[in-house]
Amino acid sequence: MTSPTDITRDPFRLVVLDMAGTTVADGGLVEQAFSAAAQRLGVRPGSDEHACQLAYVRATMGESKISVFRHLFAGEGGDGGEDGEDKAQRANTAFEEAYGELVDAGRIAPVPGAREAVERLASEGRTVVLTTGFARPTQDAILAALGWQDLVPLTLCPADAGGRGRPFPDMVLAAFLRTGAVDDVRRTAVAGDTSYDMLSGVRSGAGIVAGVLTGAHDKDRLTRHGATHVLGSVAELPDLIARAEAAGLPDPAVRAGAAGPPDPAARAEAAGPPAAAARAEA
Repeated sequence: MTSPTDITRDPFRLVVLDMAGTTVADGGLVEQAFSAAAQRLGVRPGSDEHACQLAYVRATMGESKISVFRHLFAGEGGDGGEDGEDKAQRANTAFEEAYGELVDAGRIAPVPGAREAVERLASEGRTVVLTTGFARPTQDAILAALGWQDLVPLTLCPADAGGRGRPFPDMVLAAFLRTGAVDDVRRTAVAGDTSYDMLSGVRSGAGIVAGVLTGAHDKDRLTRHGATHVLGSVAELPDLIARAEAAGLPDPAVRAGAAGPPDPAARAEAAGPPAAAARAEA
């Protein structure tokens, strides 16, 4: 059995990073793609319905996109007998197509210092995994557009981890299981730009759950949802990990309360004005 003293001497060998908003700057493409998808389903841009739905999209940045569209559309019936699930699937397909077109048009770029941070982490013997709330075709399109196909040994989307996506811990735990990079999940570092990234990391038991300010949510919101640290960008993560290793393992009890069910609060936030302008997905 591994003692707490043994654990504090072990390094953080697994690093799980979000993509859009954390390692990838997309300049608000999620909102643009959502508006295109919603319009295809008859939601008029500028309408109250559109504003309400967009607020929800902003509040739930990082969540699996099909889950978002199920919340927005699955309770509705469509014309011609279309049921709610069909409508949600149609919205999701439209969203992925619109986002893919924007990616193909060169509308994304790496967050400054992100590639260098990943390469430094790898050079230190750490396994880096990239995760997203997008579907696999969109994730692959982003990786191809950036020339990142071989940057990391593993990339994950919700479908790769059972389909639930964030705020569930599934993608972090899938990275833990598939890589075998660490023996204790507390030796995992997670970084993301949304409240759902933070909740996913906390629920997984990761020892570092770092929020970054290059994407959707602000410092207060990241902290309220369990961030152990808040950084200006992912470029600061390698130094943070080095400092954490020198200081020893954080006490998981400090943020035990943050691991509880987030959905009612998150849904309530979504119903009102967003806390911060969303610039990225998850």
